[in-house]
Amino acid sequence: QVQLVESGGGLVQPGGSLRLSCAASGRIFSIYAMGWYRQAPGKQREFIASITGDGSTTYGDSDQGRFTISRDNAKNTVYLQMNNLKPEDTAVYSCRASFRAYDYWGQGTQVTVSS
Repeated sequence: QVQLVESGGGLVQPGGSLRLSCAASGRIFSIYAMGWYRQAPGKQREFIASITGDGSTTYGDSDQGRFTISRDNAKNTVYLQMNNLKPEDTAVYSCRASFRAYDYWGQGTQVTVSS
C-alpha cells in the first residue's frame, strides 16, 4: 500500500510559478513510476507528466515547456515545477504511483491561477 499526499497548491497570479510536491509512504518508492495529472471542473482528467524510477520523463500536451517533473527517491517525493502559469491551468492536480498492477492516487491539491 502506498499513500500519496500532495502539497504546494494555491492561488497564483498569471505568469507566476508554483512547485507541487507529492510525498509517498513506503520503503520502495523508487520502483514506482510517478505521474502528475490535473482535472478542471467539467473536464476530463488530463495527463501532465510522468517520471520513472531512474528519472526518464514524459510530458503531455499541456506542458508547452512550462512544467518540469522531478523526483527525489531519498525523500520519497515527486515534484512538479510549474512556470508561467495561465488561468487555464486552474485545476486539481493529483499525483499517481504505478508499478505493474499497482496503481495509487493522491487526493489532489487545488491550483488556481487568477488575478
